[in-house]
Amino acid sequence: MEGRVWRKLDHRVLPVMTMFYLLSFLDRTNVGNARVAGLQTDLGMSNKQYSIALTVTYVPYILSELPSNLMLKAVGPNLMLPTMLTLWGIVTVLQGIVNSYSGLLACRFFIGLLEGGVFPGLVLYLSYFYPRYKMNTRITLFFSSASLSGAFSGILAYGIIRMDGIGNRPGWSWIFILEGLFTFLFGLSSYFVFPRSLDKTWFLSPEEKAYVKEKLLEDTHQEEEVFSWKEVIEAFKLPQLWLLGMAFFFAATILFGLAYVPPYAVACVVALVASFISDRYRCRGIVCIVSVLFCAIGFAMFLGSQSKRVQYGSLFFSVTGAYMAAPTQATWNANNASPQTRRATVIAMGFILANSGGIVATWLLGSLSPAPRYTKATITLLVFSLLAALFCALNLLYLRVQNGKKADRRKTMSREDEEPGLGNHSAWYIYNL
Repeated sequence: MEGRVWRKLDHRVLPVMTMFYLLSFLDRTNVGNARVAGLQTDLGMSNKQYSIALTVTYVPYILSELPSNLMLKAVGPNLMLPTMLTLWGIVTVLQGIVNSYSGLLACRFFIGLLEGGVFPGLVLYLSYFYPRYKMNTRITLFFSSASLSGAFSGILAYGIIRMDGIGNRPGWSWIFILEGLFTFLFGLSSYFVFPRSLDKTWFLSPEEKAYVKEKLLEDTHQEEEVFSWKEVIEAFKLPQLWLLGMAFFFAATILFGLAYVPPYAVACVVALVASFISDRYRCRGIVCIVSVLFCAIGFAMFLGSQSKRVQYGSLFFSVTGAYMAAPTQATWNANNASPQTRRATVIAMGFILANSGGIVATWLLGSLSPAPRYTKATITLLVFSLLAALFCALNLLYLRVQNGKKADRRKTMSREDEEPGLGNHSAWYIYNL
């Protein structure tokens, strides 16, 4: 039963989630390829205006994450996520026919608004099906699609821009039109393959559903039946949200700053190995700390050497560390909050802080720190790496102390003596370290 159930979920749920995140990443970052193909020149944009266009994407992206996650259960992920995908596919196509800077800004705003809830929504959706100790590998699998798309998107764009002149459209226009059209069509098809919840899965037998429910109940205790603003407020009171949230911000600034930098394949493989270790030995904190220290090593190498080979070699540390950190932090954040509304809030807030780092990265590399050495940016990212390690360590220490207090409480009472509805405050809810 154990092997069969998780294999079925892995084969039916994960591929769709992976495709959602891959398309989200492609449609948000293909503006970089379009810029190389002449977008900035054709629309008469300055470098500052280009940075503003990227920032305009992140602002609604951040603002939509919490409301989107709180609405997910009520509306149903089988309706909400495909609708978001389908609509942003349409906006991406429209981005290919803009002929002014203001038109581009409008498209970037709506792409951010529609895509904002995707990653936090997918992480929350994953928690409907998998216990906490199985989530890191699964999150890393669909997150790694982003690192692969970084390598794939450049090759794809290179082929598409050869359509320059077809339909009297420039090559950069076709990047948006074709990629947006594929997103739109995939969004429509996904209405038919996304199960709303565990109870609505058509590929699991009643016995298999009961088994998964038992595993989820062991892991997270009883979930609340209805939405509660009280749980949203409780989420904001959790110290682990803010400790790990600060690490999210620093590590995400690094991730977004390196979004267009190779080597992706190594980062993908190492991230998957790290996620397996994190799940197998339940050591989220250690993996998070090691990953951002990898980043620090990479930035120190880049700063300290004039050799092109050493500088390129430094990327194997910094990029790999960034891609290790992001899914493990996302998992760790989701793992230590319950019930569902509280968890939805914590997940969304983590990503709000992470994407705030995206705004910093947009201005840091280029406008505030010029090429080719990016000295100020590299120093900043080195400091951010060390700060991320510090906050991960503080979060690990806090959770360890709380688990000790819970162990003491369990010695003095039975589970039946504890009031219901405590969620992660329950003495029997052990925080993942």
